[in-house]
Amino acid sequence: MDLKALIFDVDGTLANTERDGHLQAFNIIFERLGLDWYWSNELYHKLLNVTGGKERIKYYLDTYKNDFYHDDLENFIADIHRQKTDIYVELISTGLVPLRVGVKRLIDDASSSGLRLAIATTTSPQNVEALIVNTLGKKYMSLFEVIGAGDVVTLKKPAGDIYNYVLNEMKIDPTQALAFEDSRNGLLSASSAGIDSVITVNEYTNEHNFNEALVVLDHLGDENNNFNLIKGDTTHSKFVDVEYLRELNAKNC
Repeated sequence: MDLKALIFDVDGTLANTERDGHLQAFNIIFERLGLDWYWSNELYHKLLNVTGGKERIKYYLDTYKNDFYHDDLENFIADIHRQKTDIYVELISTGLVPLRVGVKRLIDDASSSGLRLAIATTTSPQNVEALIVNTLGKKYMSLFEVIGAGDVVTLKKPAGDIYNYVLNEMKIDPTQALAFEDSRNGLLSASSAGIDSVITVNEYTNEHNFNEALVVLDHLGDENNNFNLIKGDTTHSKFVDVEYLRELNAKNC
């Protein structure tokens, strides 16, 4: 089928938000609350195998702080996560976390070419809006006709629920869409929904198994900053544009 939609993950895919945004926000709120918790970059690398902020905190406690007790742990974790989200939004608003190479160009190209755009992520809707508004501008929010985010589905990545939600909202077949991801959990989520993926790796995911991906790249590329092909068919293209994506989709649908 013809390509009709591009569905983007957010953290690590649109921008390198994990290290410069989420990790800092977690450590700031831990310190403000007087908790003796500190997540190093090395530890956070491991924690990212768990999708969802609240789920990540729970896993951290179970694995590294199993002597910690709170008489209402679920609500305590939820409150920490709410405050962490506020801090993250503040950090993003400073403009210190730019988009990854080629992201804005591809979104502009897709929009002008009539492709539909959507988001499928485990991060919160507030985080999605903060990143888009502060890196692209408020008008770009309207380009994404569906934002599947946070707790809109019960099971988070690697389950396919968030992608199935977006497909249902857009009323399209999975073969009419391509997913943009940066992690194995994201790839498995898209694959579970029947959607092929374009992967752009980052420092946390460059050693993940991406065997099911259409292509694996270091970034989307620009005219003066070509991508490096890590896995996939060699083509004449040196940056990801709509023509390149339609070619990929036609070969594999």
